[in-house]
Amino acid sequence: MRWPFRRRAAPVVAYEDDGTLPVLLEARDPAVADSAVLAGHDLDAPVLVRHLLTGLPDDAAVERARELLGQDGYRLTVLEGPPYDVRAWRTQVLTPMAASQERSRMAGLAQRLGGDVHGYDVCRPDPSPQD
Repeated sequence: MRWPFRRRAAPVVAYEDDGTLPVLLEARDPAVADSAVLAGHDLDAPVLVRHLLTGLPDDAAVERARELLGQDGYRLTVLEGPPYDVRAWRTQVLTPMAASQERSRMAGLAQRLGGDVHGYDVCRPDPSPQD
């Protein structure tokens, strides 16, 4: 049976980590639940999520992170090094469950690569009209 109408998912607006988007919220303390961090924020629209991985020991670790995270649409920006600090970022609609899963994933990846993770922040354009 064919359905007469198919709904297509709305395209996700892609943001670049170019420093122009204001930070909406930061999640640096691993003891604070992501649901608490995200509470009170309207996150129905796509946002830019940036995870900070620190202390990656060498170029090979950075390239491995780029390879593994690239499979899920993340891009990496090298901030300084060696040891390397990198920001892994992508645009997504963020939910507390997704934030929790990604925070765990980043922590595990950083540990396997010899580094650490220092939370994430969320950016998006200012929704207020420009006068």
